[in-house]
Amino acid sequence: MNKRHWWITGAGSGIGRELARLAVSEGDRVTISGRRRDALIETADDHAAMAVQPLDVTDPAAVDAAIDTIERLTGPIDVAVLNAALYQQMDTPDFDRDVIRRLHETNVMGVVNCLQPLLLRMQARGSGRIVIVASVAGYRGLPKAAAYGPTKAALINLAEALRPSAEAAGITLQIVNPGFVETPMTAVNRFPMPFLLTPEKAAARIMAGTHGNRFEIAFPWTFVMLLKLARLLPYRLYFALTKRML
Repeated sequence: MNKRHWWITGAGSGIGRELARLAVSEGDRVTISGRRRDALIETADDHAAMAVQPLDVTDPAAVDAAIDTIERLTGPIDVAVLNAALYQQMDTPDFDRDVIRRLHETNVMGVVNCLQPLLLRMQARGSGRIVIVASVAGYRGLPKAAAYGPTKAALINLAEALRPSAEAAGITLQIVNPGFVETPMTAVNRFPMPFLLTPEKAAARIMAGTHGNRFEIAFPWTFVMLLKLARLLPYRLYFALTKRML
């Protein structure tokens, strides 16, 4: 199997960190990005096949420059994993438009800022794979997810819209919808997290998905199926269910 060059954003911890390390262990080259250089260096852990490119994905000019540098130094990006994200719980009592704006800037526009240069380059080459990390929280509105959930719903919709034309251009576009994963981001949750996975297991599921053409990489399957079924419920039944989650 041909070795691949990965670019992974949000690789300073959690899923991004474990996916980067897994890719290197399989003999691939990896470039990792994130806001915190120290966290990226810790992820790289002296791996010769892992390059560090600090980046704030909310800055479009910085994204363009970073991708140019990455491809000039390490070669074309074969697999881009757009994983950078912020998380904060929110509901009616603590509704805050500034928090929502901040999450949208990173979770949605951060992905959009990366997509534009990646799509242009991959279309020109007629090949490439883009993996957008969303969440099962984007399937339907959930209590405490008023800020985070809509950003992930936007990414799912965006990927669905782009998939056919991307495929026609030779680009494989995939969406990742994980359930709860044990990361610094979810450590703030003060409620039981069903079917909680380690980041290592989540990374392994994503890695397996990037060897195929399936649009959605979603896990764990039991939790995913329960939430997909919840999308079919009429509002009266759905709200009766979600009120019990408060």
